[in-house]
Amino acid sequence: MSSLNRFTGVKAVLFDLDGTLIDSAPDLGAAADLMRTTRGLPSMDLAAYRPMAGAGARGMLNIAFGMDPDHPEYNSYREEFFTNYEQRLTQDSLVFPGVAQLLDDLVQQGTPWGVVTNKSARFTTPLTQAMPLFASAGTIISGDTTAHAKPHPLPLLEAARRLDVPPESCVYVGDDERDIVAGLAAGMKTVAATYGYLGQKSDTRQWGAHATINSALELLQLISRP
Repeated sequence: MSSLNRFTGVKAVLFDLDGTLIDSAPDLGAAADLMRTTRGLPSMDLAAYRPMAGAGARGMLNIAFGMDPDHPEYNSYREEFFTNYEQRLTQDSLVFPGVAQLLDDLVQQGTPWGVVTNKSARFTTPLTQAMPLFASAGTIISGDTTAHAKPHPLPLLEAARRLDVPPESCVYVGDDERDIVAGLAAGMKTVAATYGYLGQKSDTRQWGAHATINSALELLQLISRP
């Protein structure tokens, strides 16, 4: 763990979803890999998909096919990926170690928590409804809940509004640079989760976060109640 000081005056904690609370890489990777094998291509190891799992369809299709959003067939491939993923949302996805205890401790100490993800509600809603972990969440903001997705701060500001907590009294935890960019722009304290996927810019020291954690439970050491 790395931080200059413990956070004070924290009234709510917000989390990214994929790569921060849950390890969804096995299901995301399998959805893309099925597209390869149905086309006669060899299967790829999960390790190839994992670093870009936080980028959703864009990341998975890039790994599986070297395909970017400007590819003429990208939209049809993306919808096929979405269909595959919908059929296995929680088949192999797991909660990261320590996350359940972390959230229980937040609830017990009276600190509301919520989720702000770029995953669209098409997937966020059934996934979070299927996993008991999210029953105590005060709010869940999907990538299409507001007019902008991260790294824009609007989704984070909407989450704070719904929790009735000032943004400056919130902590946002994420495993991608865009999470930290969004959190800083929203005026929140930011924490980089180094145990997550990390994306293309994996050196969390360059993200500008207020703190980093190597495991979920380390967050508790940073938070001081007002």
